[in-house]
Amino acid sequence: MFRRHAADRILIALSDTRVVLLAGPRQAGKTTLARSLSNEKRTYLTLDDATTLAAARADPAGLVRELEQAIIDEIQRAPELLLAIKESVDRDTRPGRFLLTGSANLMTMPSVADSLAGRMETIRLMPLAQSEILEQPTPRFLASLFAGNAPSPGALRLGADLIELVLAGGYPEALQRKSWARRQDWYNNYVEAVVGRDVRDISNIDQLDRMPRLLHALAEHSGRLINHAGIGASLGLNHVTTQKYTGVFEQLFLVRTLPSWHNNALKRLTKKPKLHFLDSGLLAAMRKLTPERIAADRSNFGAVLETFVFAEVLKLSGWSDDRISLSHFRDKEQDEVDIVLEDQDGRIVGLEVKASATVRNEDFAGLRKLASAAGSRFAFGAVLYDHEQIVPFGDRLAATPLSSLWT
Repeated sequence: MFRRHAADRILIALSDTRVVLLAGPRQAGKTTLARSLSNEKRTYLTLDDATTLAAARADPAGLVRELEQAIIDEIQRAPELLLAIKESVDRDTRPGRFLLTGSANLMTMPSVADSLAGRMETIRLMPLAQSEILEQPTPRFLASLFAGNAPSPGALRLGADLIELVLAGGYPEALQRKSWARRQDWYNNYVEAVVGRDVRDISNIDQLDRMPRLLHALAEHSGRLINHAGIGASLGLNHVTTQKYTGVFEQLFLVRTLPSWHNNALKRLTKKPKLHFLDSGLLAAMRKLTPERIAADRSNFGAVLETFVFAEVLKLSGWSDDRISLSHFRDKEQDEVDIVLEDQDGRIVGLEVKASATVRNEDFAGLRKLASAAGSRFAFGAVLYDHEQIVPFGDRLAATPLSSLWT
């Protein structure tokens, strides 16, 4: 079992919060982690079990009434339980009463957010980060950048290994399969299961048969500004329906829309959000990419690498003690910054991703514009590239090894 960096946050939350929700995509390791934190006093129930699910839907109050402490797996399958849990933890306010796991973002459902407000803490668990796969300590990458410093030395140049680890992604079961064909089979089955079961659980979808095709269309747009009208046109969907259905995939932690960064100092900014998949392995499988195809045509690699970096940064931000928001920057002259991070104090960090071992001065154009707009709030800007050296490119700007994300 991989040691998950989120484990310590869960234990802290259970020590002072009545309900803790461990939320993330299916097969990310939520059940394994939740059960590893259990003890003999904590009853384990999974709503993937047909009998337990039927009991939860038929008599949610009766099921919860008998529970003093419990883990309830896949809670999104019976949201009726949440009101019963609220009533139970209002009667018995001891911390750590319920540890829930969910493969859907329940907090986007107004009834859930209202019923457990002030009673529940949500902790995100995504597929494995590189630091978890390699059994490294929690990286200090973001802390260094927000402090205005380049990451610590000791990063690695990956070369051909970079393609392999990016295409592998972070789903534990997929990583256990050594051939790319077998991983492709796992991802195909995964998409079928998510669309066939989880989409139905959280949403009323009129055209369920179009959901797999939409997910494939979104895969071709990962890392780009999202155009719902253009994506939906080929599927016979209008932009409103496409946006709604994309939102369902976002609830299921498969994709994420990244808003644009705004600042009054710059008027000519693109305001469209970008789309990202949340696992580079899933994206690569949906695009049918293999190391051999990337070696033959390197142009396919940039978008998948950006998704990989975005997912790593999202995981790092989830482990941080600060609340960190993520966005992207692009102006009308097409100067851009792939990822913009802002902490609670308003400090700004910019990250640009390059799928090469060489960085040029012009690669910092977007970061310099971001620094100018943010002023004193700008902490650091890094162009991430495949090398072992940190190379300064001006005040609070540096070319930084990709492997600094986890070493």
